[in-house]
Amino acid sequence: MGPYQSAVIRIGFAATWLLFLLRELPNRREMYGPNGSWSWDMARQLIAGNDAFTALMWADNNVWFEVVYGLAVLSSALLMLGWRTRTMSVLFMVGVLSLQNRSIFMGDGGDNVIHLMAIYLVLTRCGQVWSLDARRTARAVPDLRGVPPCDRMGPALWAVLGFALVIATFLNQTGWFFLLLLWGLWVGQGLWWMAGRYAPHSEPRALLDVVANLAHNAALVVIMAEVCLIYATAGWYKIQGSRWQDGTALYYPLKLDYFTPWPALSDLLASGGVMVMVLTYGTVIVQVAFPFTLFNRRVKNVLLVAMMMEHAAIAVLLGLPFFSLAMIAADAVFLPTTFLIRLGGWTARGRDRLLSRMGGAGGAAATREPGPAPDARWVSTT
Repeated sequence: MGPYQSAVIRIGFAATWLLFLLRELPNRREMYGPNGSWSWDMARQLIAGNDAFTALMWADNNVWFEVVYGLAVLSSALLMLGWRTRTMSVLFMVGVLSLQNRSIFMGDGGDNVIHLMAIYLVLTRCGQVWSLDARRTARAVPDLRGVPPCDRMGPALWAVLGFALVIATFLNQTGWFFLLLLWGLWVGQGLWWMAGRYAPHSEPRALLDVVANLAHNAALVVIMAEVCLIYATAGWYKIQGSRWQDGTALYYPLKLDYFTPWPALSDLLASGGVMVMVLTYGTVIVQVAFPFTLFNRRVKNVLLVAMMMEHAAIAVLLGLPFFSLAMIAADAVFLPTTFLIRLGGWTARGRDRLLSRMGGAGGAAATREPGPAPDARWVSTT
């Protein structure tokens, strides 16, 4: 289900988190590190009570914090590019949970969405298209027995991460749930590689493929349900507010100093009473109605465009770009496959034109992005 939708979600959330980490690079120690107002001891007391996962609790020093922050940046960039997506999705989840659970009061609604999606992405096969993994799969040529070419990077990553898991287990700083989850993913990766390498057409390999597809499809359904719950909850809570009922709710955030990066633009919009009323009621209608329109493709697409435009306006008018990017990435799970295929074609043609203008050899040699390859089952995805 949804290879293109899962790829867009992967790219969207990885890019959002990466941009956020880069934007906050000068403030990283005050937000999540040892210089923050939420001290290491306070975070340790809180985590002891709620069993949240964060690797930053393994050591209280600047070096370990910089290592974790750097790994979070690196895993986000590689997941966005689709390099070893199964491994990078796990490291992406570890980076998101480690930083956000270290200072839970630093987040907003967008951070909550990234927090949840980072966990769901681990269960998806989000590198089937628009990824370096898909390109490697398309270019790999098996031998006459159907055995894929030797992959040294996958086993090397698997061994390094296994060694890191052993250290984390002996340190006894990780909750039992996430420890079992990480060990289960590590063992599953090993079985996947062995079956694909030594028995690519066997029943165990087919069984692993079925299990991976079931997990992927279930995770996509959960992501869709999560998006519907977000909008339904937001819409029904708005209905209960008196300012939303009388159509003036939009006026007030446009007058808050913290949320007016463009005061002149905010004042211009707030000065129109009819426009404020229309946008206020329109926001509620779209959010409440969206979950009920999923069975009508045309109406769903119209409301989907309206919600994405709403989040783009929030990014500009209220100065909340990362919240808006996170929500747009979540909305992308409902984008039509035909549109995404066209979008991929436009992007590929734009890339080829850019490379040709630069005079590089890559412009003439560029090929169309491959779709989900039927022989991708035997390719190592670690």
